[in-house]
Amino acid sequence: MKKYITICLLVIIALPAIAQKSHKAFDAGEWFRFRIHYGVFTASYATLEVKDDIINNKPVHHVVGTGKSTGLLSVFFKVEDYYETYIDKNEVKPYRFIRKINEGGHTKDIEINFDHNQSEALVFNKKYNTKKSFPVKSNVQDMMSSFYYLRNNINTTSLKKGDEQYVNMFFDNENYRFKLKFLGREIIKTKMGKIACLKFRPYVQADRIFKEEESMTVWVSDDDNRMPVRIKADILVGSIKADLDAFKGLKHPFKIVIDQ
Repeated sequence: MKKYITICLLVIIALPAIAQKSHKAFDAGEWFRFRIHYGVFTASYATLEVKDDIINNKPVHHVVGTGKSTGLLSVFFKVEDYYETYIDKNEVKPYRFIRKINEGGHTKDIEINFDHNQSEALVFNKKYNTKKSFPVKSNVQDMMSSFYYLRNNINTTSLKKGDEQYVNMFFDNENYRFKLKFLGREIIKTKMGKIACLKFRPYVQADRIFKEEESMTVWVSDDDNRMPVRIKADILVGSIKADLDAFKGLKHPFKIVIDQ
């Protein structure tokens, strides 16, 4: 189950959507908390927070994502995941990405600095004290900045069921072309009430974890905030789900669907 929890943490932190039209969906002060559960058991919590900061004399949004195991899981398998990205406020492009994790003794400590003029990413592996440059694709995003970049660029009025989009991401030391399909609109029940959502299908690799490449579904609020609300993944031994548990600092009003 440890791999399933880690995957949910990654998807929450890097949750993508469809990019079409510029829109400011977030600002400093935004904070989300997610509850990850396997059946009736709470396995972990994850948080996302946006702050103001400065890097290389440029004002940026500094986004911090954390994931931590809880309950019995933390006794048998400790998970502590920490992610950061520093993104340009105007273009929402990454300047620096940090990934520091400890998953049951498996550790990583990586810092990536992006040179968009040279189309390069300098990867500093702090665990092994190595540095290496890699070529990157145009309009590259890291796994966290992609979420915020795409939240700012959803044109909800033009989305049609079956629409597919691809996003250029760079993660650890690889360029990754991510495919996403729009499934339609749906109202889902949450602890906050009923929320109108956009429903997406991220394509994953069918292997010993996922039953097939269409095993994951993501719901994003169908409003100006475009916040992640729910993630569900069908795995070989059941299903795992992550739900928005708490939030604050939204840039736009939060809407609940009222039954008529």
